[in-house]
Amino acid sequence: MNWRSLPSLNALRAFSALAETGSYTRAGETLNVTHAAVMQQTRALEAYFGVRLATRSGRGVALTDEGRKLARDLAAGFRQIGDGVEALTNLQQARPLHVTMSPVFAVKWLMPRLSDFQANHPDVTLLLNPNGKIVDLEMDGMDVAIRYSRCEDLPQEADILLVLDLVVVGTPDLVGSAEITNPADLVHLPWLMELGTREVPDWFDRHGVKLDRPLMISQMPGNLIMDAVKRSDGITYTARQWVQDEIRSGELVELFPEEQVGVFYIHTRPRDERRAVRLFSNWLRSQSNPI
Repeated sequence: MNWRSLPSLNALRAFSALAETGSYTRAGETLNVTHAAVMQQTRALEAYFGVRLATRSGRGVALTDEGRKLARDLAAGFRQIGDGVEALTNLQQARPLHVTMSPVFAVKWLMPRLSDFQANHPDVTLLLNPNGKIVDLEMDGMDVAIRYSRCEDLPQEADILLVLDLVVVGTPDLVGSAEITNPADLVHLPWLMELGTREVPDWFDRHGVKLDRPLMISQMPGNLIMDAVKRSDGITYTARQWVQDEIRSGELVELFPEEQVGVFYIHTRPRDERRAVRLFSNWLRSQSNPI
């Protein structure tokens, strides 16, 4: 197709709306422009073709023979365009919703609640991607990310889902007999840390601890860490909300608690207004009461 041979698409759209409504004013309202803009676009088309397309008729507009022919063809063309746009929109609405989050968040927070979303929105298919690394929504084909941040690093306008207390935890067998009075006393203990993070070195940095030897750190998916902690394989830095039952029962001991310093927040693509994204984001917010 020789695109340069075609008149302005805006002009064609304006004239099609004029033919459909029979009024410059109503056509302008349909397109959310002024009636003068519709009139100007129609005159531009008439200049392009060298023929009159519409004339005043009382308080409305009458099409000429040439105008009626053009209006008929434009109506068919725009109808086909509309059908194509609708089909693609419906396809996008029906595709699965891709959601990424950390493995520990998936296990400890999301999965115990997910049946409620599925019961209320059976038409939305979720594809969950637990991942310790921060993924790019556009490049990795994700629709919604549930991200973690410390409060001091939280992006402006972040859609906060959950605020966390953070603690170091270990079994009484591992930490109960040690003399622990300050963070430096934990340097010589084995640590367990989620893959793709720097939580443990950063924890020591924030507490001003100068390391005199490499840390003993085993990295693994976050959903495996707590079982390893309970076996006394090491200690870890985690959300109190994830382990509060074990702390109450004495199965785990907490050290150096920090109140409300961690945040999970909802991140979506800019201007993504698909129904599934909106439904899932609203449901997440409705579930944000603490565990």
